[in-house]
Amino acid sequence: MNDIADLTLAALRDALKAKKVSSLEATQAYLANIEKAKALNAFITVTPDKAREMAKASDARLAKGEGGPLEGVPLGIKDLFCTEGAPTTAGSRILDGFRPPYESSVTANLWRDGAVMLGKLNMDEFAMGSSNETSYYGPVVNPWRKKGGNSDLTPGGSSGGSSAAVAARLCAAATATDTGGSIRQPASLTGTVGVKPTYGRCSRWGIVAFASSLDQAGPIARDVRDAAIMLRSMAGCDPKDSTAVDRPVPDYEAALARSPKGLRIGVPKEYRVEGMPEEIERIWAQGVDWLKDAGCEIVEISLPLTKYALPVYYIVAPAEASSNLARYDGVRYGFRAKEYKDLLSMYEETRAQGFGDEVKRRILIGTYVLSAGYYDAYYLRAQKVRKRIFDEFVEAFGRVDLILTPSTPSAAFALGEKTADPVQMYLNDVFTVTANLAGLPGASVPAGLDRDGLPLGLQLLARPFDEETMFTGMAALEKAAGFKARPEPWWG
Repeated sequence: MNDIADLTLAALRDALKAKKVSSLEATQAYLANIEKAKALNAFITVTPDKAREMAKASDARLAKGEGGPLEGVPLGIKDLFCTEGAPTTAGSRILDGFRPPYESSVTANLWRDGAVMLGKLNMDEFAMGSSNETSYYGPVVNPWRKKGGNSDLTPGGSSGGSSAAVAARLCAAATATDTGGSIRQPASLTGTVGVKPTYGRCSRWGIVAFASSLDQAGPIARDVRDAAIMLRSMAGCDPKDSTAVDRPVPDYEAALARSPKGLRIGVPKEYRVEGMPEEIERIWAQGVDWLKDAGCEIVEISLPLTKYALPVYYIVAPAEASSNLARYDGVRYGFRAKEYKDLLSMYEETRAQGFGDEVKRRILIGTYVLSAGYYDAYYLRAQKVRKRIFDEFVEAFGRVDLILTPSTPSAAFALGEKTADPVQMYLNDVFTVTANLAGLPGASVPAGLDRDGLPLGLQLLARPFDEETMFTGMAALEKAAGFKARPEPWWG
């Protein structure tokens, strides 16, 4: 089978069970694609020996008629997930050389279900970024290019390695994390499907922390079915994480067969932001029509506190980051400065050399808003507004089942285009941060191409722990959009 890497995760799963292809063949096909795609810089670390070893073990289980739901399927793992014995850097120099002696709960779940690890995917440093340009290991390049153009574009961030690898067929699917849109925004910019589940649906144990009350793991995949299969394996209660909720994990794949007829879809007027490209407006209106044609009821809703979401996020997230990143001191693991006078200067030099500019910026902002004299004015007030945003969503979900919005305010932009202006970069999260602040599930589904031939996505938000209804809506959008476009493989 020459086109193994072109199979969706679901098709590969079925082919492996039917013994039409072996896990080792699939793994070799992906490793060959990774080797050819070095120009994309999607992987920080490739683990070929480990991958082949895991694939052979899967083939042995499949030969006996055994195996889990993901048996033999090769995956890419965002380098924020600790993987036992394999380098885990979080895209930062300060964790250079760190090999965790333990496995994150999410990746342990995937290995339990038979998945194969191809390697660790590039990302914005400590997941802080919207373009995958803050990584110590260099930017990831989007496999998509503008029609007739050859300039390098961003794959989105922070899960840019995950989105680029899935779009370029370097893995069957990938893990990712979302703190303010880091699954949905890169999925939108690469024509892939990204799912941020409800806060607490997936364990955060063993995931390098950015902002603990916002971080959540989820999948980036080629289509909605693949995302459903991935999430079922990734999710679950975990005694090692007090925020992981103890409730059954539904069969998300089964939810795809449900009819969307009768679902009430909320369309929030506040998401029509000033200066939004006409193409985003058009694809959003198209999404409304698609769901209406599928038998859904369209309801205009108001979420007036939306305008405060970005400022609240950029107070809460840096505050939590400044606390979480205090542990990186060069003493116990990772990078340590070579020249220093005493213990204090060792801390200072290590952190100055080990953290990139964006991480330093957020640590400074976070420390400032938590400091005496500013805590009440900034952090406490932001938390109060956050609760109001949650209450506003609760009220809206009393009237609707799902909320439809654009995923991003634009298609993929050029690398370097927004790095000089952090505020412009932060505006990429304008449609996604509300879901993190309110702990809601959200997903991006590819909906079409813009005039330059670049993908655009639509976002669905659902009630907490109602991912099943969200998947039903996603399947309806996917079917109506009929998105089959792929990037031309210019990279090799």
